[in-house]
Amino acid sequence: MPLTDEDRYLLQLCLEHQPRAWESFVDRFLGLVVHVVNHTADSRGLAITSQDLEDLTSDVFLTFVNDDYGVLRRFKGQSSLATYLTVVARRVVVREMLRRKLNAPTDSHEAEEVADQHPPVEDRLSNREEVERLMVELGGEEAKIVKLYHLEGKTYEEIGTTLGIPSNSIGPTLYRARAKLRRFGVDSAAS
Repeated sequence: MPLTDEDRYLLQLCLEHQPRAWESFVDRFLGLVVHVVNHTADSRGLAITSQDLEDLTSDVFLTFVNDDYGVLRRFKGQSSLATYLTVVARRVVVREMLRRKLNAPTDSHEAEEVADQHPPVEDRLSNREEVERLMVELGGEEAKIVKLYHLEGKTYEEIGTTLGIPSNSIGPTLYRARAKLRRFGVDSAAS
């Protein structure tokens, strides 16, 4: 479904900081965000409290406004605005659930897969010596990606640009590299 004229106009008003634009945006998409929070919790077998629901919903909307509506500015209009916001909201909710330990998947691989939604640079750099030591175990592009992400603190987009690869391939590559490192007996090297 393409971007509707109504959503395009609402988006434009928000980005121009027009009066009451943000309130209209929240009114329009609050139900969607609440649904995403509830659905994400349900799909993970969680019963969240009303306080958790409010906090997670607030986290999503804060993400939308951070960096002068950075998330909204990056919307390219290749899908409906609701679809885009759903994807962003789900990522925020999963990240926050894991950060707050609201979610404890029984499959540790599932936690690894979704946990890495750009943790703070300090966290990525904390095990620098261990990561450098284990880089020898990895080869080629995996080693470059691990180095750029964990040692240099680059974002997925920066890594993709630097290496000339799609940024959406960075997360899966990091996941596979962590799996290899686990086989070498180090679970925390790339956390």
